[in-house]
Amino acid sequence: MQPVSIRDVAQAAGVSVGTVSNVLNRPDEVSAELVVRVSRAVDQLGYVRNDAARRLRKGVSSAVGFVVLNGQNPFFNDVVRGAEDEASKHNIAILYGNTDEDDAREKLYLDLFEEQQVRGVLIAPFGDIQPRLERLRRRGIRAVLVDRFGGSSRYSSVSVDSVAGGRMAVEHLIGTGRRRIAFVGGPFGIRQVNDRLAGARVAAENSGPDCELEVVATTAMTVAEGVTAGARILSRPRNEWPDALFAANDLIALGLLQSLIQEGRVRVPEEIAIIGFDDISFAGAAAVPLSSIRQPSTMIGRTALRILLEETADEELIPRQTVFQPELVVRRSTDPAPR
Repeated sequence: MQPVSIRDVAQAAGVSVGTVSNVLNRPDEVSAELVVRVSRAVDQLGYVRNDAARRLRKGVSSAVGFVVLNGQNPFFNDVVRGAEDEASKHNIAILYGNTDEDDAREKLYLDLFEEQQVRGVLIAPFGDIQPRLERLRRRGIRAVLVDRFGGSSRYSSVSVDSVAGGRMAVEHLIGTGRRRIAFVGGPFGIRQVNDRLAGARVAAENSGPDCELEVVATTAMTVAEGVTAGARILSRPRNEWPDALFAANDLIALGLLQSLIQEGRVRVPEEIAIIGFDDISFAGAAAVPLSSIRQPSTMIGRTALRILLEETADEELIPRQTVFQPELVVRRSTDPAPR
């Protein structure tokens, strides 16, 4: 398919090529009516500036876009660092965008990277990203999913088996004698949250009818949401408390820990055990060192960038799904005498 040209836009809008150029580069010098007409034609035709497209076709673009789900999470900082380490070997810069689990911000960064015609895009997506990836592909921009299993043959992905990680976390809690377990996490529009819960449910079901697994939903994967969830749990009568908490990530787990131990209200892990997911650097330094399911964060970033560069260099490569296995890291928050 031939790329849309500035002449195509001018013809669709019924204006001159010069007017289109002014709207794109100096809109303050053009009437509002012309800006609307040209902008509508740009959107309808899917126009991308040709100078950037030419750079991409020649393979000389020196930037890759990286859109992450939550820039507050040290896990994603480590993933980006891994990508940057690999990118530096190829004299490529990483353009970074944090969506903060927001659809509008995700769209903003993808629009920006499309306009800049970066060499490719790495993305830890929020919600359904398929239509946007298809649009990028039509513009000649390859994408690799990060921390999300691709689930199709169209896009490569680099992830950790979150279902296995969720199962591993709850099996560990059951192995320490816990039977009333709460999964704390959300929102459930995030695929990884659902996968970790699915694994937790498998472990609980396999252990028999004496194991209970409840869900305590959060609106974000943050420390603040963990603190709030902990307060909700402790507001119950003491005999209705769970004896273990599996947090969807370490930030939530740290918030839960903060809520539980303040003023010496709960002994962790004697009364309530806590395990997180990611094994960020802060986990081992918490007031009660936090057990967690470790992801190889920097390796995920390096691998994703390497695959993206390979695919931009050879468009015939078949997309592949790279799945790392998680690792259980036991600390005092689940075991008074960790091994």
